[in-house]
Amino acid sequence: MARANVYITRMIPQETIDELKKLHDVEVNELDRALTREELLKAVKGRDAIISLLTDTIDGDVLDSAGPHCKIVANYAVGFNNFDLKAATERGVVMTNTPGVLDDATATHAWALLLTTARRISESERYVRDGKWEGWAPMAFIGQDVDGKTLGVAGLGRIGKKFAKKGIAFDMDIIYTNEHRDLAFEKEFNARFVDKETLLKESDYLSLHLPLLADTKHYIGEKELGKMKPTAILINAARGPLIDEKALVQALKNKVIFAAGLDVFEDEPKLAPGLVELENAVIVPHIASATIQTRLAMGKIAINNVISVLNGEAPQTCINPEVLK
Repeated sequence: MARANVYITRMIPQETIDELKKLHDVEVNELDRALTREELLKAVKGRDAIISLLTDTIDGDVLDSAGPHCKIVANYAVGFNNFDLKAATERGVVMTNTPGVLDDATATHAWALLLTTARRISESERYVRDGKWEGWAPMAFIGQDVDGKTLGVAGLGRIGKKFAKKGIAFDMDIIYTNEHRDLAFEKEFNARFVDKETLLKESDYLSLHLPLLADTKHYIGEKELGKMKPTAILINAARGPLIDEKALVQALKNKVIFAAGLDVFEDEPKLAPGLVELENAVIVPHIASATIQTRLAMGKIAINNVISVLNGEAPQTCINPEVLK
């Protein structure tokens, strides 16, 4: 197999890069930030393969800049909203992602957000760090119980299911919405399949695990927030635009719901005005898959997809399989 020219749009685990370098020439964006549009167009010129991130919009212009020798763009992510799949397929470029390996890390992270938000951990830690703590107080930082509460799950895919299962350890009642019912899951975990309105009204904790589609954008907006309990907590470690962020800011300000724990945002890295000032919002910088083991596994899938395609073989996780026919 002849050595090909591979470009990686941002640093990924060195171990995976070194593995790819055994077979191909590899160049990595040395800047500790996402490339601008102009920088990306310039960087991909003449490449045989590209490993991209969600922050890179890969459309027809980028693929044309890469040129006719570009055979694959491998996303270092499970999502691929940054891909123009039609443009890629028209140009015969294979597009791949890294599903499966980040399910456990993301589900656990959503639980970390839930517990942190429920017990006001971030807020109280800032209080201590700021030197404001003068001793135990009976009414300081009163949070919400988790045990025995109703856990609502919007989307029972791989991650949603793993997230829901963890609620059993807290003796929670599980309700969920999904495109299709999962009778086996309901039987095993005594879960209930409900409509969206019931999910909103009954959930003490509502966690979003939906894909970002035209009909799921702003799945939670002003109307939906108004149907939730004033003691409810909203969690999102899936896709930022699932929530109308401006509406959420107003709901949190006005105590329409108790709190929210967010790992993703509608217009990353920008946040809706007023969000950072809210003490009842736990906000972290899109780190759901940020474990050593998970990021290595993601890197291995990405480079193996690149190696396979450059070797004339089908990749492990192709998302436009029609291009392989």
